[in-house]
Amino acid sequence: MSDLFSSLKDKVKGQNIRIVFPEGLDERVLGAVSRLAADGLVTPIVIGSQEEVAKKAGEINASLEGVTVYDPQNYEGFEEMVASFVERRNGKATEEDARKILLDENYFGTMLVHMDKADGLVSGAAHSTADTVRPALQIIKTKQGVKKTSGVFIMVRGEERYVFADCAINIAPDSQDLAEIAIESANTADMFGITPQVAMLSFSTKGSAKSPETEKVADAVTIAKEKNPTLVLDGEFQFDAAFVPEVAAKKAPDSVLKGDANVFVFPSLEAGNIGYKIAQRLGNFEAVGPILQGLNKPVNDLSRGCSEEDVYKLAIITSAQAL
Repeated sequence: MSDLFSSLKDKVKGQNIRIVFPEGLDERVLGAVSRLAADGLVTPIVIGSQEEVAKKAGEINASLEGVTVYDPQNYEGFEEMVASFVERRNGKATEEDARKILLDENYFGTMLVHMDKADGLVSGAAHSTADTVRPALQIIKTKQGVKKTSGVFIMVRGEERYVFADCAINIAPDSQDLAEIAIESANTADMFGITPQVAMLSFSTKGSAKSPETEKVADAVTIAKEKNPTLVLDGEFQFDAAFVPEVAAKKAPDSVLKGDANVFVFPSLEAGNIGYKIAQRLGNFEAVGPILQGLNKPVNDLSRGCSEEDVYKLAIITSAQAL
C-alpha cells in the first residue's frame, strides 16, 4: 500500500490541484485537509461557515494554513454560480430553485468544480452516496461516450493490486454498461500503475452455461472489444478461470488471458459488492475506494465510517484523476 500511495504522491505533489471538501465541520475531514496542505499534495477548499470551521479546527488542533474556506451564505461569486447552475440544468431549475439548492454544500462544491474554480471533490464522510453522486451526475455529467458512472475498488495486499468493478453504483448493468465499466476500469488501472488485463466475470466460462445472464456478459465482451480493440480483455469467465493459470489452461486455452487477469468486472452490483467484501474480510486485502469513474471531472465518495486516513488517501487519488 505504501508503494501505491508514494507513487501517487510523487505524481500530485506541488501540482496545486484544488480539491473541494464539502464537509467542513467533520473532524476527520479537517484533520486530513490540514495534512494534505502541509504535505503540499492538495490545495484544499473547505465548505462551511468561516467561524465554525476555524473553531472546529482549533478544537482538534488542525492548522488551516493553505486551506481556503468558502461559505455558501457569504460567497461573493454566488450570483455567477446561480446563473451557471440554471444554464447547466437547462430548464430543470429556476433561478429561485438554484438559490436554495446551492446552499447545499455538495451542490455548491460540485459547482465550484464545474466552474473550474476547483479540480475535484471528495465527500461522503457525513453524506450518503446518493447525496454525493446526484449533484455530480446533474452538473459534472459523464464523459462523452459514457452513459453511466461506476465505482471501483483497488484491492491491495502486499505487492498485489487488483481492480474490482462495479462495486458501488449500478445495480443491474446491461451489456453496454458492462463494456463501458470494463474500459473505464482499465483506464483506472493504468492510473495506478497496473497494466490492465480485464476479465468479465460470470458463473460460466466461455459458454459452459447458457442463460440471459451469461449471454449479457458475453455480449459485453464483444462491445468492449469493438470500442477498444487494443485492450487485453476477455470473458465470460468464472473467477478461477480468470485468475488461476492451471484452470485457465483447461477451461479457456485459447483466451488472451492465461489466468493472469488483474481487472475484474462483475456482472451485477450484488456480485461486485459481495466479492470485494469477501476479499477484504477473508483475504485481508485493503479496499481503496470506491473510486468513481466515467465523469468529466473527478468526484469521489467516502464511506460514512471512514477514517481521517481514508479521507487523506481518497483526496490523493482524486488529485491523480484530475491530472
